Amino acid sequence: MSHAFVNLKPGVGKTTSAVWLAHALHESGIQPLLVDSDPASSALRWSELAGGFPFPVIALPVGDVHRRVNDFLGNRQAVVFDAPQLEDHAHIARSIMRYASEWIVPVTPAPIELDRMAPINSEMGDVQSLRARPARAAVLLNRTNRPDATRTGPDADAREALTERGFDVLSTHIPRLDLYAQSFGSPIDVKGSAYMDLADELIKRQDTV
Repeated sequence: MSHAFVNLKPGVGKTTSAVWLAHALHESGIQPLLVDSDPASSALRWSELAGGFPFPVIALPVGDVHRRVNDFLGNRQAVVFDAPQLEDHAHIARSIMRYASEWIVPVTPAPIELDRMAPINSEMGDVQSLRARPARAAVLLNRTNRPDATRTGPDADAREALTERGFDVLSTHIPRLDLYAQSFGSPIDVKGSAYMDLADELIKRQDTV
């Protein structure tokens, strides 16, 4: 299993999602490697401030990540990538996308975020042409406005719009909560969180490949 959180812009929740998902996989019994490929090293710094994570975190902010990751994998069953924004570090992000079997795009259900999906889709199409096997791509609705499901109400419009444009939108969504927004630098208690649901959904998606 290998999952990469990618987007054009910074500040969309890539690092938060990568850190929480890695914890959720660990809690699910799948031992992950968390790869921080953002030159800002936010995930690595988070692990240091939190006194360490229960899995390894490595920094690989380089343009040949896809060639180096397996040197650090060992017997780990999953890799989670915190990718830098494509607009500033395209060579690193594209290298990650060449390796990861699933690309996850965190998207806030707001019109400006939906408008950015066309260039993201173009980038994904370019990288697919470099791969021997196509990667799966999915949208994760992030910082949603309501704690319950986004099947109805304001966030359902974003889900519908993305689906109509051909995007695979994950059933799991991440609500706008201080629990996630203010968690940087703190130890993670992932039990009962939306990220446990995300891990479960991603594990089941792997079973359908």
